Amino acid sequence: MARKAVSRKRKAPASPGAGSDAQDPQLFVVDVQTSQITKIPILKDREPGGVTQQGCGIHAIELNPSRTLLATGGDNPNSLAIYRLPTLDPVCVGDDGHKDWIFSIAWISDTMAVSGKVAVLQGDFGSRDGSMGLWEVTDDVLTKSDARHNVSRVPVYAHITHKALKDIPKEDTNPDNCKVRALAFNNKNKELGAVSLDGYFHLWKAENTLSKLLSTKLPYCRENVCLAYGSEWSVYAVGSQAHVSFLDPRQPLYNVKSVCSRERGSGIRSVSFYEHIITVGTGQGSLLFYDIRAQRFLEERLSPCYGCKPRLAGENLKLTTGKGWLNHDETWRNYFSDIDFFPNAVYTHCYDSSGTKLFVAGGPLPSGLHGNYAGLWS
Repeated sequence: MARKAVSRKRKAPASPGAGSDAQDPQLFVVDVQTSQITKIPILKDREPGGVTQQGCGIHAIELNPSRTLLATGGDNPNSLAIYRLPTLDPVCVGDDGHKDWIFSIAWISDTMAVSGKVAVLQGDFGSRDGSMGLWEVTDDVLTKSDARHNVSRVPVYAHITHKALKDIPKEDTNPDNCKVRALAFNNKNKELGAVSLDGYFHLWKAENTLSKLLSTKLPYCRENVCLAYGSEWSVYAVGSQAHVSFLDPRQPLYNVKSVCSRERGSGIRSVSFYEHIITVGTGQGSLLFYDIRAQRFLEERLSPCYGCKPRLAGENLKLTTGKGWLNHDETWRNYFSDIDFFPNAVYTHCYDSSGTKLFVAGGPLPSGLHGNYAGLWS
């Protein structure tokens, strides 16, 4: 998978008169050297006829630590699909846990016994119904999956049941807002951080089950939709409407540092750590870079070249997504056709192992628009 990128299509709710396939989830593998795109079959529930929930596309993709399994959404947005890497053969579907869409996935274990037996893997998945489901892909499931692929050319896979299902604490807020939006795992302490749409950060002990450690109100509690953990710094970074807040569970919770992105209104849509740099993706299609050691955003250098656009001293270093693709459908024609350009919000990004390449993906921010952007930067 060194030269391949897994992509997903995120689709907006159907406009009146749109076909029923307008919200079908789609999963692709893109070879970034040849530009070849391979569509991967989406995994269905054991009783697909019983699914009545409107589709919403795929919102999360995560590799386990050994990069041997991939977890993502299924045909039912409430279900979890597991594929084997690098072949992307289907392994199983977890289809009896959540009652709402899965928005975040975090692997909490990837252990291989020294005897050479297949590892016992555990993943923890957050959804919008205010719960976290703990799933276990056992060696028995993996072994049977291999046997099925050896005797059948048709994709076959198992159906698994959650090992635990924990509700997010309601914290005296509107229960409808207590929906899990993002997860991040601290492997050293075996702790799982979660942010919910009611503006709370939750910490759980995550090993064979989930045990709540604490919940705390965030200093900026609007549009908390992304979370990352920096192991070198022992802090969680939480994105909100205009700020990134840093939480260290070892320190008093009133002592939370926050920095403003200077892009108000569009929100922080993705955040990640790489060494001492925190990369921040915004709803305006920008990537900003915060140096946690210097405690400031990286700034533009004044350009000395002839003909280059002058930069203001002290202006944040900013990279911007390109045009991407936008569907000029009925919704666009009725409501947005007089707007020349929509920036593609940075909904996700990640570095390769060398830190020299950055995968960035997203799409238009306004609800109802259907489009996407993906780029590999170096």
